[in-house]
Parts: sequence; C-alpha cells; structure tokens
Amino acid sequence: MIGRLNHVAIAVADLQGSMAMYRDVLGAQVDAPQHLPEFGVTVVFVRLPNTNVELLYPLGENSPIEKFLQRNPSGGMHHVCYEVADIQAALQTLQEQGIRVLDPTPKIGAHGKPVVFLHPKEMGGVLVELEQA
Repeated sequence: MIGRLNHVAIAVADLQGSMAMYRDVLGAQVDAPQHLPEFGVTVVFVRLPNTNVELLYPLGENSPIEKFLQRNPSGGMHHVCYEVADIQAALQTLQEQGIRVLDPTPKIGAHGKPVVFLHPKEMGGVLVELEQA
C-alpha cells in the first residue's frame, strides 16, 4: 500500500534558526515558508536527494505544533509521511483493518494533494501521514 517516504516532519521552536542550520550549515536547499491555516502550521521543506524534511512551526495559538512544543520545548520529530497511490483505497483498507484515522476526510496538504493522518497508537507510537502520490 505505502510507497516512498515523502518526508519526515520536525517541530521546531525557532523556524528561522532551523532554516539557517539546514541551509548554511548542512548545505541543503530550503524552500520558503508556507502558511497552512487549516492545519495551524507554517511549513518549510528542506529538499534532499532521496526525500524531504518538513520543518513545522506553530501558526496561531490553537496550533497542534504549539501544543507539541509545550510538551517538547526543544522540538523534535513530529510525524513521517508516506505516499500512497490511491488515498481513498488506502483509507478503506485501513478502516477495514480497524486502524484509526484522525480525520477520515482527506484534506489538501502542503503539496496540494490529499492527506490523512493515522493515530500514533495504531502505528507503533508514530504519527503517520499518508499523501496521495
């Protein structure tokens, strides 16, 4: 069902500092910030040859990333994102197997494609995002 690893998402307390570290210290291509109000986040993609790193920064007081940073002030890994060929078929298969989906209605993510998130308790303690390829 899952395809390639699309990205690893890292919650950061200092977006500009994190961007500079990836760009200036590690020499990576760092995209401009994108604000995603529906998700309550600002995202920045760090482009790597084989995948991406997504830097997540809170957008607004009700941001899930703000809550994550309250529990983890230094930031840290937030989720992994895998591509799927057909998100509706993936959802049906997961639901048939009893896997909890946080919101079973796909939303349009940062890449302009439908995404859903799987509950960490169902996925070995890791929040998993599925994105239509």
